[in-house]
Amino acid sequence: MRYWPLSLLLFIAILVGCARPSDDVTPGTEARTIDYYISKLPDRQFVKTYGDGENPKPWYTAAEELGQIGKPAIPALIERLETPDPYELKLALYALMLASQDPELLAETGDNYLELGSVLTEDTNEENKRRALEWWDLYQHLFP
Repeated sequence: MRYWPLSLLLFIAILVGCARPSDDVTPGTEARTIDYYISKLPDRQFVKTYGDGENPKPWYTAAEELGQIGKPAIPALIERLETPDPYELKLALYALMLASQDPELLAETGDNYLELGSVLTEDTNEENKRRALEWWDLYQHLFP
């Protein structure tokens, strides 16, 4: 019985150790998290790699995180479609495609998510932007 405080501390330490790293996001509101990742879209260094040593693949952290946030990130991503930076536009489009697959939003759109042609290439930015804006025209009423 006298070891229970130590056991409790050990349990808490294990839980904290298993927590997902936050990529340096200061805890706060969802809006601040969205703003943080939106600001990181043009940052070419804010990328991780995965895969084996012979076939490394980029993990576009900001775009992936915004995609995971889903529906709440979409209005901010739509605003970024006007960026003059082709790299940022490519990632905004990719994040928008991912975010449009949010289960809550799919229920509201009848499973209509943003379908893009080739993604993660600047060569298709204009066509993908056109598709994104068409999708937005159909569903912007779902965003108060």
